[in-house]
Amino acid sequence: MDKSFVNELAATFKALALAGGLRPLQLAGRELLPVVQGGMGVGVSASGLAGAVARLGAIGTVSAVDLRRRHPDLMEQTGHLDKETNARELIDAANLLALEREIQGARQIAGGQGLIAVNVMKALSAYEAYVRQALASGADAIVVGAGLPLDLPEIARDFPATALIPILSDARGVQLVVRKWGKKGRLPDAIVIEHPRLAGGHLGAAKVADLQDPRFDFESVIPQVLEFFKSAGIEKEIPLIAAGGISSHADILRLQALGAAAVQLGTAFAVTLECDADPAFKQVLAEAGPQDMVEFISVAGLPARAVRTPWLNKYLRIESKLQAHAHEKKKCNMSFDCLSHCGLRDGNPAMGQFCIDQQLGHAMAGETDKGLFFRGAGALPFGREIRSVEALMEYLITGRQPAPHAMHTIT
Repeated sequence: MDKSFVNELAATFKALALAGGLRPLQLAGRELLPVVQGGMGVGVSASGLAGAVARLGAIGTVSAVDLRRRHPDLMEQTGHLDKETNARELIDAANLLALEREIQGARQIAGGQGLIAVNVMKALSAYEAYVRQALASGADAIVVGAGLPLDLPEIARDFPATALIPILSDARGVQLVVRKWGKKGRLPDAIVIEHPRLAGGHLGAAKVADLQDPRFDFESVIPQVLEFFKSAGIEKEIPLIAAGGISSHADILRLQALGAAAVQLGTAFAVTLECDADPAFKQVLAEAGPQDMVEFISVAGLPARAVRTPWLNKYLRIESKLQAHAHEKKKCNMSFDCLSHCGLRDGNPAMGQFCIDQQLGHAMAGETDKGLFFRGAGALPFGREIRSVEALMEYLITGRQPAPHAMHTIT
């Protein structure tokens, strides 16, 4: 794509955001739109989506987990592996190569605008390898959730220019990470404050019952964190990015007034034309209403939120029976032990009893009867309509409905 066109496009969106009363996000020496596209795996947010978001001057995020599924040559090499003694080694190598490809692909689409981030779950067995690959491949930022990334400053020690961004849900977690990182000579470059009652996928609470706890409300967490920053002498040094339940320009204005520097959205970007998942995946998310949502304990041991699909309904009906008969397996279903702690593989009856990589892979491929479809709570900006990243971003930063040509409606 012509670089001058990309530059003009980013400049246009920057002007629209300023005219809409939004403060830019200052991060990694850049002035960005205050909108972050959250990481979504498996293969939901890869180079296409992340690059399209960054091209507008925002942060686009590649989800690191099992990206080989997007590359036929890598699946041909590793998709059949089962009992081979080096199966995990070969699959991990394929996933690292896929991550390199996706980062470079996103950068090419972005055309030098915005930032390309990589999201890595702390709960992954290959967490450190993914982080190191993302750093070596030139990711502008590393975003880590699903656990406390207390070791991230050490892993990224040789990459001081790469932004490090933990995902946390309450003030206590922020204080712990900031103090631990501070002892290692580094502060987070930003912190995502994710509301577990509103976000999708794996959630930052210990139990499903905790999701409704008012201590997670933005109106509580953001002021508490800002007060901690002030008392610690780091006021205005760490921007906060609010995530969960955001769907409008008014939401961004409200959260910036509360003290957040930016917002993060996942599901709203998952139903854009540029999202890397199959169109049927987008249809499931776009058509789901409040009655279709359910919270449960994932195989990772964390609460999660997803759409009630045929597979998930069937699983939840027999979950207690599966947990009662949980036992340690000799090997991982997918032969590469994607999670460091897996309820199915480890036989932990307090955790989910399904293969999450397999079910998310089905979802990415649009297999609506087999897949696990993570989704945030609440209505989407355009309801059941599938629109472009540009249309979504224009609506978020201005509050104006985009032109009809930027719309595609599911029929």
